[in-house]
Amino acid sequence: VVAIDCGMKNNILCSLNARGCTVTVVPWNTTAEQIDGLNPDGVFISNGPGDPTDVPQTIKTVKEIIGKYPIFGICLGHQIISLAYGAKTYKLKFGHRGGNHPIRNLATNKIEITSQNHSYAVDAESLNKTRLNATHINLLDNTVEGVKCDEDKIFSVQYHPESAPGPQDSAYLFDEFIKMMEEEHNNA
Repeated sequence: VVAIDCGMKNNILCSLNARGCTVTVVPWNTTAEQIDGLNPDGVFISNGPGDPTDVPQTIKTVKEIIGKYPIFGICLGHQIISLAYGAKTYKLKFGHRGGNHPIRNLATNKIEITSQNHSYAVDAESLNKTRLNATHINLLDNTVEGVKCDEDKIFSVQYHPESAPGPQDSAYLFDEFIKMMEEEHNNA
């Protein structure tokens, strides 16, 4: 896995390593050509601070690798993926902070308790003009908490499934990323 480091938390690496992944960490301004040169099975886009529109280089890189590899993004990575597809983001009046945010998984209708630490969100209406579909919704304010495009083998969540300490309700997302990479590898 190539992990684009936008301010990555160490437990993301631990979560991927625990599932048998060898991870090559690259900086936020790594180009698509450089990623292609590493020949990854998948690409991970990390969390990080600030306004997602402040990293146009990362957004450009993601645009250029969409469909080439399975891609998973967390927090800032979620926002970057959404922007790469043409969605919009906005600053929340009050950011999401803490380890007790209820999220509805729209595929299973189950509620997950999540850990969050961000000030920006993906505009739900702007997703209508993209190939992304919302997958998770925040039950406190109805903000978009996850997106995916099955055709492009890409998904992301706004919250932290790797939280430690914190709720582990969403740790299965790393398993979904592994499964996506295995299926892509087996179909190649």
